[in-house]
Amino acid sequence: MNSLSTRARLAVTAVAALALAGVAIGYTSLSASPEPDIQSGTVTGPRLQVLSNGKLSTVSWNDPSGPREVTGQRCDRAYSAGGTTACLRPVSALKAGELAVLDSSSRETRTVPLTGFPNRTRVSGSGRMVAWTLFVDGHSYAANGFSTSTGILDTRTGTLVQSLEEFTSTVDGRPVQAVDRNYWGVTFAADDNRFYATMSTGGHRYLVEGDFAARTVKALADNVECPSLSPDGRRIAYKAAVNGDPQQGWRLSTLDLATMEVTPLAETRSVDDQPTWLDDDTIAYGMQRSDGVNDVWAVPADATGSPSVLVREANSPAPL
Repeated sequence: MNSLSTRARLAVTAVAALALAGVAIGYTSLSASPEPDIQSGTVTGPRLQVLSNGKLSTVSWNDPSGPREVTGQRCDRAYSAGGTTACLRPVSALKAGELAVLDSSSRETRTVPLTGFPNRTRVSGSGRMVAWTLFVDGHSYAANGFSTSTGILDTRTGTLVQSLEEFTSTVDGRPVQAVDRNYWGVTFAADDNRFYATMSTGGHRYLVEGDFAARTVKALADNVECPSLSPDGRRIAYKAAVNGDPQQGWRLSTLDLATMEVTPLAETRSVDDQPTWLDDDTIAYGMQRSDGVNDVWAVPADATGSPSVLVREANSPAPL
């Protein structure tokens, strides 16, 4: 166990809860945008889930720029799959954040209290496994000295892993127990046991493959952040730091897990998001405008074509 374990770090953060609450209002005001001019309506058929100014919403898969159903469910980040929705609820001046697990009828089935600023969440294809990442210290992956907490919940058995730092990690077959380890951006394989994530340590940001039952993670590749596994399980979409330096921004790329071949995509702007596969051919992601408003963009997964806006004034895309 690290001398500065996640449990200890979270305890320190909990002691500072009043300070966290005090900055929450300012943080929210910076991250929120004006209420978007959204055409409301009923959405039928295949759908895409997004957040509209922090509210859980759906749009038509065939007409994502058309009317959208906007609920009252507020999330800083959200993702849905297999009839399960993970909603990372915002930190407020009166309440710390939490993970809310919702069923296909939007009924709350479980909540997990969390300390930190919500940043990433994912659900396995079956809806069984839920993961999340919080910033415990700092608010950017480009900054020095940030600290994250990443956990996983098995909704079927109730098994809760508060931090991946509890798992045994290896790089090139050697155990890694450094106190600077951080994990973020989990994505699940189809078997609900294997997963991928980012681990940073010693100045490197690795793609790691995890085994939930065995409680192990092993490094597979360097300079891979916020991975997202393709529906066919063959490729990882991710953000790669330009020249290995996050302060220079990130480039969306894909990694073939069989050959380890890297393919930079046609999106050449810096993307600080965990991409989402809409299908085996298309990747979606959030981009923030200069005025602070987010849009969901899409780009082909084979480096052809060009990026285009998929859903305006939205983020956290998830195909339903």
